[in-house]
Amino acid sequence: MDNKTVYLNGQYLPLTEAKVSVLDRGFLFGDGIYEVIPAYSGKLFHFEDHMERLENSLSSIRLVNPHERAQWLEILTPLLDAGRDQSVYLQITRGVSDKRDHAFPEKVTPTVFAMCSDIVPLANLESGVKAISIDDSRWELCNIKATTLLANILLRQQAVEKGCAEAVLVKDGYVTEGAASNIFAVIDGILITPPQGTEILPGITRNVILDIARQNGIPYSEEIISLDALQTASEIWLTSSTREIVPVVQLDNEPIANGKPGPIWEAMNQLFQAYKRSQ
Repeated sequence: MDNKTVYLNGQYLPLTEAKVSVLDRGFLFGDGIYEVIPAYSGKLFHFEDHMERLENSLSSIRLVNPHERAQWLEILTPLLDAGRDQSVYLQITRGVSDKRDHAFPEKVTPTVFAMCSDIVPLANLESGVKAISIDDSRWELCNIKATTLLANILLRQQAVEKGCAEAVLVKDGYVTEGAASNIFAVIDGILITPPQGTEILPGITRNVILDIARQNGIPYSEEIISLDALQTASEIWLTSSTREIVPVVQLDNEPIANGKPGPIWEAMNQLFQAYKRSQ
């Protein structure tokens, strides 16, 4: 096992020595939230935006933020390697109680865990990936980055078992997002992504892409996308902090346009790569 250094409740220690109680509510209930922050060449990418999302998730589950933003930066920075592209995984649970009870325990200290992993570029990115559409069976608060991801896991696994990289989730005939990603589509020359709300995670990469489109004159819109409309798209992308922008070339066994990544994806990917190195 890689014995890298991690952070747990105020201590930096080897991964193999990091232990959490079996009575931790994160273990028993999935009662916690998490955040994933990319770091390029040792610098956290859009740190303030990730902190805002972290704070919103904590507020939504009624958990007090254990640290100020400056303290978070101080905690996470020692985990970074300036010579590598990495992602920081940060998890906060409600903490350890002396008994298993659904109700919030009183006077409990949150459990805080953080670690870094290398960002490994997706192999054959320029060939694109396959995806399938599946009914969105998750709960109604998908804007919270909660650790309770069983529904997402089961949906993603269905895609993997069919040789696909992702499950595109559909609710009442409309696309929400991927099981572990946001979604974009190019329809009639317009870059479209579903609007933010409780049905999707407010992706940081998603928002950066919209900013880049705005700054570079790429027509875009935040609006609902029906599955029928998605199936007519000339391009489909999946976006996330660790995968960045991934082109989908096949959906439900049907090719997207000519079955190759499209020109708008190529332009956006180049712009995104330049942007992240400039931050």
